[in-house]
Amino acid sequence: MKFSNMVEDAMQKEWIITNGLGGYASGTVAGSNSRCYHGLLIAALEPPTNRKTFFAKIEERVLINEMYHDLSCNQYKETIYPKGLDYLKNFEPKPFPKWNYQGENWKVEKNVLMPQKENTTLINYKNIGDQTIDLELHPLYSFADFHTTFQENTETDFYSEFSENSFKTYAKYGAQPFFTAWNKGVFTENRSWYKDIQLAVEKERGLPDSTDYYRIGYVTCRLKPDEEIILSFSVDEITKSVDISQKYRKTITDSEDFYSPKNEDFYTDLLASSKQFLVYRQSTQSDSIIAGYHWFSDWGRDTMIAMRGLTISVGDQKASKSILKTFLEYVDQGMLPNRFPDNTSDQVEYNTIDATLWLFVALYEYHQRFTDTEFMEQNSSILQSILQAHLDGTRYNIHVTEQGFLYGGQAGVKLTWMDAIVDGTVITPRIGCPVEINMLWYNALQIYNLFCKKLNHELNHEFLEVISSFEVNFSKYFINSEGTLYDVIVPNTSADTSFRSNQIYALSLPFTVLNQEQQKIIFEALKYKLWTPFGLRTLAEDDAQFIAVYEGNQWNRDHAYHQGTVWPFLLGEYYQAFFKLYGNSEENKKRVVDELKELRAHFYVENGLHCISEIFDGALPLDGKGCIQQAWSVASILKLYADFELHTIDSNSI
Repeated sequence: MKFSNMVEDAMQKEWIITNGLGGYASGTVAGSNSRCYHGLLIAALEPPTNRKTFFAKIEERVLINEMYHDLSCNQYKETIYPKGLDYLKNFEPKPFPKWNYQGENWKVEKNVLMPQKENTTLINYKNIGDQTIDLELHPLYSFADFHTTFQENTETDFYSEFSENSFKTYAKYGAQPFFTAWNKGVFTENRSWYKDIQLAVEKERGLPDSTDYYRIGYVTCRLKPDEEIILSFSVDEITKSVDISQKYRKTITDSEDFYSPKNEDFYTDLLASSKQFLVYRQSTQSDSIIAGYHWFSDWGRDTMIAMRGLTISVGDQKASKSILKTFLEYVDQGMLPNRFPDNTSDQVEYNTIDATLWLFVALYEYHQRFTDTEFMEQNSSILQSILQAHLDGTRYNIHVTEQGFLYGGQAGVKLTWMDAIVDGTVITPRIGCPVEINMLWYNALQIYNLFCKKLNHELNHEFLEVISSFEVNFSKYFINSEGTLYDVIVPNTSADTSFRSNQIYALSLPFTVLNQEQQKIIFEALKYKLWTPFGLRTLAEDDAQFIAVYEGNQWNRDHAYHQGTVWPFLLGEYYQAFFKLYGNSEENKKRVVDELKELRAHFYVENGLHCISEIFDGALPLDGKGCIQQAWSVASILKLYADFELHTIDSNSI
C-alpha cells in the first residue's frame, strides 16, 4: 500500500495484530492513535479479558547529517504533529504490520509483532538505506482499562527500576508491573507528559476524545546499513538482549506461518485473518472466540455462530471440540452462557435465548464435518436436558406454546441477537415468538432426533409431538399476506409486520418447514428489500422506523443498530439459502464471488486492513462501522468459501 502524504487516508486506515490471549496491538497506518482502544500493547491480564493499555505508541526520529526527521504522527486540537507521513512510502499489514519510511538519503523499515500466548509486543527498526543513521525512540506509556482514555494524575508516577538494556515499571504503587527492554543502544531518562492528544474516532462516537501519555525516557542507537534495533514491551520480564533477538526471529517465523499462507488469494487471507479471533480462556482453560476487535470479549451467541466458519468448516476439529466442550459444561437450566464475565469472581450470564439453540446447529455441522459419533454420544443427555428444560419452562419466561412455538422474553431484558438497549429501554423489543428463534428451535429438535437415530437411541415422543405441532402451525401463524414472514408473533394475539432479515433463517438452516415455492418468495423479497453488497439490512428502507445512517453518540448508534443497519454476517446465511434453492453450479458460484467483490475490496483496502467490519450504514453502505474486525463477519464469508470451494473460481481481482 503506497503513500504519498495522504494524511487523511493513512489516519483513517487501521491495522491490528493479536496474541491469542485477547490482547492486541493496533493503530492507524499513520502511526497516530484515533481510539482509546489503540496502543502497541493492550494486555489481557485474565485472558481473554481484563485488558489494559500499557504501551500507547512510540515517537521515532531519524538523525542524519545533523538533521532530525520525525517519523511519528499525533493529532492535536489545532494541528497534526509531528508529520511523519511526509516520509511514509509504504505499509503492508501482513504477515505483520510493516512500514517503510524514506528521506532524501536514508531509509528505515519498521515492524511490529506479537508472540502468541504472550502479552508482549516487539518492535524492530532496520536501516535499509546506504548511510549510517542515528535513531531516537521515545516510548509513550499509558495505564488504563482499554475502554477508557488515560489522563495525567497524581497517583501514577511510573516508578521504574533500571537495569542494563531494560527497566521494570510500576505505573502506580501496587500496580501490575511491566517491562521495557532493547537489544542495543543507550537509554536516557527524561520524563514528560504528552498532553491532550485527540482521538478522532472517539469524538465521532460521542465519547471522551482526549488522552495523555507518559514518557519515561528514550533510547538512542546508531545503525549502519542493514543493522537493526529491537525493543520489547511486555508484562513478562525480558532482560537479556540476546533473548529479545531470538524471540523476534522466532516470532517472525511464527507470524509468517500464522498470518501469511503460501497461496495469495482472498480465501487464504480470510483464513489468516480469522485466526485472530481464536483465544485461550484462562477461567475455563479452553479455546474461545473473541466476538470482535477492539472492544468485544467472548460471547455465547457469537461463538456458536462464528465457530461454524472459523473452526468447523475449515477443519479445525481440536479447537471446535474444545469450544463445544466448554459451553456444554456450562449448561444451566437448559441454557448456554451469553457471556463469561470479565472478572472471574462474577457470575456467568445466561441472558440469551438463541445461543443455546445455535449450539445444536454447531454440533450438527461439527458432526457433518468430523463424524465424531463418540462426542455426540457423550453429550446426548445434555442435549435432551436442554430441550426438556425449554418444554418445562426456564429463565425469562422461555417456554413452548400449544402451537409448538418457542416463546420468550420479559420487559427490559434483551434475549435475541437484536439486543440494543438504551437507558434500560430495549430498542427492538421482541417478546413473544421471534421467527429466527423458532426456526432455531425447530432445527434443535430435528437435530437431536437425527442424533438419536444415528446413535440408535429411542426417540422422545414428546419432542416428536412438538415437531408435529410446529409443522402444522408455522405457515398458519408466520406467513403473511405477501408470502413472507412476520418477525415476531404472539399466537392469536399479535404479529410484528416489520420486514427484517431474521426470516433468512427459515431458508438457510439445515431443516425448514417451508416448501421450495414459499422459500423462493421469501428469498426474492429479501434480495429486493434487504440485500446489499456488504450484507443484509436489518429492516426494510420503506419502514417508518428505518434509520439510514449509523452515527453519533451511543444513544443514536444503539437506536440505529438493528433498524436498517447492514450486517455482513447475514450474507453467509443469504448465500447458503441461494445455493440451496438455485443450486451450486459453477455459474452460481461465479455469481456469488462477483457479488462479494465490494466486500472483498473492503477487506483489503478500507477501514481495518485485512478485516471485515461489524456493520455498515443502512442506506448507502460504504464505510465500515462498529468494530473493525468482527468474528462472525469474517466467519460467514470464510464458511461460504470453504463449504462451496469458491476459491477454486475466485479471480483474485480486488
